[in-house]
Amino acid sequence: MTTGSSAAADRVDTPVDVVCLGESMVTFLPSRAGRLADVPAFDRTIGGAESNVACALAAAGHRARWVSRVGADGFGDHLVEAIGSYGVDVRAVRRDPDRPTGIYFRTADDRAAEGHEVLYYRAGSAASAMSPATVPYRDLWAGRVLHLSGITAALSGDCLALMRDLVARRSGRPLVSFDVNYRPGLWRDAAGPRVLLDLARGADIVFVGEDEAEVAWGLRGVAAVRAALPEPPVLVVKQGAAGATVFARDTYADDPAGCFAPPPSVDVVAPVGAGDAFAAGFLSATLRDLSVRDRIRHGHLMAAAVLTVPGDLTQPPARAHADRLVALDDTAWGRLRLGPGWTGDDQEVRTS
Repeated sequence: MTTGSSAAADRVDTPVDVVCLGESMVTFLPSRAGRLADVPAFDRTIGGAESNVACALAAAGHRARWVSRVGADGFGDHLVEAIGSYGVDVRAVRRDPDRPTGIYFRTADDRAAEGHEVLYYRAGSAASAMSPATVPYRDLWAGRVLHLSGITAALSGDCLALMRDLVARRSGRPLVSFDVNYRPGLWRDAAGPRVLLDLARGADIVFVGEDEAEVAWGLRGVAAVRAALPEPPVLVVKQGAAGATVFARDTYADDPAGCFAPPPSVDVVAPVGAGDAFAAGFLSATLRDLSVRDRIRHGHLMAAAVLTVPGDLTQPPARAHADRLVALDDTAWGRLRLGPGWTGDDQEVRTS
């Protein structure tokens, strides 16, 4: 982590592939299912959409940097050490002596399940103090891609100002990737959906769920999402278990209907972290200049790696292993069935 000295700042200028900006929190997961009021103990882990993407990219062999602020406390130490252990460059993380590291508790079930509970203790957190004045742009613009999330915009007015400045189109900025990540509970007023739409319009690559777009913006269907977001050169509309459609204005895809690719069948262990993993897989393939279809398939495989383990993070398949699967013809791809342990090179991948 950086100390703020000029020597440390010079070292942080090292170029990377992707810079991920956003708050990460220490997460407390229940030892058993049920209401938070009934859970006797919790296990400590980490949570953060942007750091999840950074960890997955680093594990996949890319140079990834996480930029954020944490408290000068033990939880901040844990976050920086845990994220750094995945190979992520954490030297641009600043320590705030006056604000704490955010934490949260959640129930064991899926976010969409009835009765799901999440308790955030992040108001006034160190990360909420991120702003154009507190986050050096040399840390952010050192990558080929800058990955952002709509969660950051909801943390504070300063964070929103930072996000608006980062998505402003200007000469010399890196490719800006933006995951909408609409979380209604984080927004204190009804302006959230409009803010996220405006931010998405300034990005180069946008990730949004089809169901998310309906809840936030009242849009139904991938064509309606593209009509509302014509500006991004690449728009990724995630369609849950059905697959994903990508609208891309580049040499690989100019079909106004978009490029659709279904996922393989997955034996799901825990339905968390898949969206961040998909973004990481798609960005990884984008960095390699692969076709749009292959970018989507790599996104699906990275998501499948996370879906077949209990937590939000895991070791992704080796690049050669993933490339072999991505290269399958449509019939063979459609017969894939991925279960726990499938990412190992010595594991036989099942077909239906």
